[in-house]
Amino acid sequence: MRFSDYSFGSVRVDGVIYGHDLIIDRGKVRKRKKGASRKFRGTYEHTPLSAAEDIPWRCRRLVIGTGAAGALPVMQEIRDEARRREIDLVVLPTAQAIDVLTKTTKDTNAILHVTC
Repeated sequence: MRFSDYSFGSVRVDGVIYGHDLIIDRGKVRKRKKGASRKFRGTYEHTPLSAAEDIPWRCRRLVIGTGAAGALPVMQEIRDEARRREIDLVVLPTAQAIDVLTKTTKDTNAILHVTC
């Protein structure tokens, strides 16, 4: 996969520009559906990433891009589940997460928050 042109609110993956959060699951790109996590928004003042979402667990490494300023909260249950599944969890601001993904995507899935 080729990542380019990330700026606040959008990212280009393999030549396609996406203006929403993404999930990359075994080489396929889809929109992150965060509705299941909205119930936690009051606690975090932002819709966090929770295990209630469709997390792409079928990998050896999961890269989570937390937005331009790193504001996406990642709930502890995600960290616990990654440890339980023996998945290397990498949580970084989105620009840095994309840098990690450009180096290798082998056995790697990702969740990229493209705003805050």
